Amino acid sequence: MGGRVAIAATGPVSLAAGREVALAGGNAVDVAVAAAMAAMSTEPGIVSLAGGAFISAWPAGGDPVVIDGNVEMPGRGLPADRFGGGVDEVSFGYGGGVTLFGGHGSVATPGSVTACELAVEELGTVPWADVVAPAARACRAGYPVGAAATHYLSFSAHPLFGRDPEALAIVTREDGSPLEPGDVCTNHLLAEVLDLVARDGASVLSTGEIGRAMVADMAAHGGLVTHRDFAEYAPLVRPPVRRAVGDWDLAVNPPPSVGGPMLAVMLGEMGRRGDWHWPDIIEIQRAVLSYRRSVHDVSGDLDAAGHELLLSVDRHGLAGLPTSASTANVSAVDSDGTACTITVSSGYGAGITVPGTGLLLNNALGEPELNRLGLHKMAPGIRLASNMAPTTGRTRDGRVLAIGSPGADRITTALMQVLGQGCLHGADLAHAIEAPRLHVSFDADGTPVVDHESDDAIADAVRGLGLRGTDHGRHQMFFGGVGAAFRHADGVVEAAGDPRREAAVEVVARA
Repeated sequence: MGGRVAIAATGPVSLAAGREVALAGGNAVDVAVAAAMAAMSTEPGIVSLAGGAFISAWPAGGDPVVIDGNVEMPGRGLPADRFGGGVDEVSFGYGGGVTLFGGHGSVATPGSVTACELAVEELGTVPWADVVAPAARACRAGYPVGAAATHYLSFSAHPLFGRDPEALAIVTREDGSPLEPGDVCTNHLLAEVLDLVARDGASVLSTGEIGRAMVADMAAHGGLVTHRDFAEYAPLVRPPVRRAVGDWDLAVNPPPSVGGPMLAVMLGEMGRRGDWHWPDIIEIQRAVLSYRRSVHDVSGDLDAAGHELLLSVDRHGLAGLPTSASTANVSAVDSDGTACTITVSSGYGAGITVPGTGLLLNNALGEPELNRLGLHKMAPGIRLASNMAPTTGRTRDGRVLAIGSPGADRITTALMQVLGQGCLHGADLAHAIEAPRLHVSFDADGTPVVDHESDDAIADAVRGLGLRGTDHGRHQMFFGGVGAAFRHADGVVEAAGDPRREAAVEVVARA
């Protein structure tokens, strides 16, 4: 096989898993999945194996695909009186103050591991068991907890996870005190679960032993996930939305994802403007995100709304716009030209485990920004809204890109600016990621506010447009944590991480 793989991972454990699979001959898909599985197993509070994922892959010589393993609204077969309960409202000081729902009723049907397995089966080159094994070993041997996780858990550990002793033990030290960056933790129960997943497949977590235990616990505590939800859940393979930006053909997460269509519209408008400047970035974000706030986020059919948005903007530009939380990302590119990027999320966490498994659960139903219609208002089987927007791209001369970011609603604005710097301004990978960023948000009355990193040109653009701006300093995690892997036209590969958030990058020679 030979060749090299460039990996942009979330930290040392995720990177080590990707490296091990690359050394065993894995391609970019195998490597990205191994890194994602390790991240979901060893970054408690940030992501977990019981969440959602989007996998964007572009095989060498093939067409790009997106595997939708996002979480789904559960409750198939349940009576109406089971909906609207089973949750605990929790507030804590993270990010200036967060209020959410945790508990069993906040858990959506997970799909991340099922999607990862499908990606390896359809697009990978090494056995599934070999891709899962590094995560299991890390849980047994011990993994260092990163700064992003410990920062979040310093606020959330006891208020959110304190109701479940097993969950609390995973996110604190043995004496119950807060974890500190670099603390080494183990999760032997989850290692045993991963052994089963490696041997018997991802179905262990749904229709198998662990899934059955989860359903029983849900039924006993007001949760909604049923055997039917697991039996009828399947990852969906979708064609991506394609956008031409400069020399690049970019493949973006399609509807019903929210982040993908918003990014596609932003990129399309940047491509039309060509040599953009900061006022262009502000204007594009203001138009697209205002539409999202007033129309898209309250739509009952995100798939239809997403396609309507894309069609309208394709025809009329921004004038055609109708006027009515925790994530992780890994990216890999190999020298053969295969690209894969995976974004995963379990929300803020439900604060609970499947008893006796060490498996933390998502709270996707308890995140207000993903449930604008209200608690449990969607029909069972509907994919939830998502900001995740993993993206791949190619040029005619053989360059290949895999890129993504965590960062809630800043995912799309971070990626639009990095891609704009690289695809239209010709910046190299590292400089495109390091360049200052901005994000347009809105007050309760709809007044736009420009949050930005320290940069004189951005500040001048904000003042010139008569808008209110907030300077957050240089390289703030608020503005995302972009990770990218890149293949040059001559086959040389590289990877770059974001100084705003923990990252680990490496180029590995394959066996």
